Amino acid sequence: MDILAEVLDRVRLSGTLLFHFELGHPWNLALPERPYALFHYLSRGSATLALEHGQELRMAEGDLVVVTRGEPHLIYSDSGTKPFLVTDLDRPSHLGVMRHGGSAQPLSTMICGNFILSWPARGSVIELLPPVLLLKPAMDGEWLEAILRRMVSESALERPGQRVALSRMTEVLFVEVLRSWIKSLRPGEGGWLGAMADPYIGRALELIHERPDLPWTLRDLAHRVGLGRSVFSARFTKLVGQSMQRYLIARRMSEAAFLLESSDEGIARIASRVGYETAAAFSKVFHRHHGLSPGRYRAARRTDGRPGPSLADLDQADIKAVAKAV
Repeated sequence: MDILAEVLDRVRLSGTLLFHFELGHPWNLALPERPYALFHYLSRGSATLALEHGQELRMAEGDLVVVTRGEPHLIYSDSGTKPFLVTDLDRPSHLGVMRHGGSAQPLSTMICGNFILSWPARGSVIELLPPVLLLKPAMDGEWLEAILRRMVSESALERPGQRVALSRMTEVLFVEVLRSWIKSLRPGEGGWLGAMADPYIGRALELIHERPDLPWTLRDLAHRVGLGRSVFSARFTKLVGQSMQRYLIARRMSEAAFLLESSDEGIARIASRVGYETAAAFSKVFHRHHGLSPGRYRAARRTDGRPGPSLADLDQADIKAVAKAV
């Protein structure tokens, strides 16, 4: 089972190319806080990206930077130049090249866009990434660079279907960003995304995702992947970043949220499909996890489509509900 494909297939993933810049030295662009991930691809020249808390990254030609939490930042060729807020720029009616900055060399070209993932999958994917992710062209051969250069050429001229084409390419770009980052991880990094590569824990994650309704215990999963219970428990927690019981609950609640949004199945039926014998037991855990009862969650999501509240920390009552035989 391809867990990443399953997760992304259920996410309302969208992407937009926001700006295509041609920048003459000196220049300094300020990007305000946004409720989504922002990316910047420097197709020519060099620049510095500075976050509000002081972290700086030097960007060279071909570099891609993803600001995963959408926090405010600057991108500049000269820090002494007064920052210009990108929202104050006069954007053309289409996504053609916008010229900004001075008239001196070096000339830089850059595209900026966003990745938007609907909640709750945002918490399980985007938030596993570091606040800022720098990808070099050499990290994944020519494939990543080919997508980005295709986006640059697509945005240069106004053509029928341009925004749809760019949105689809941005979705592919996001998958490639995840792949490149996963390849760079060391053991214990990246939560479940990194743990997928482990032959034992990766298989355990597949089993949980395939059948979240089964009453999995540490003993069951350890036996299925060929490890002792204690060794499996320690390995799972180290690589995934949380205990098996907590991960199982989160997986069940994610599946339940998806079913509430995408189907008309009754609460009792959904409770059964995610491993709970009664609707009452399921509703109690769901409310702790999502901050709303299943019925109110479904109504809210179908009424306005806005993200739900932040995930609450799981308490011991939730863990005990799935750890009877551990």
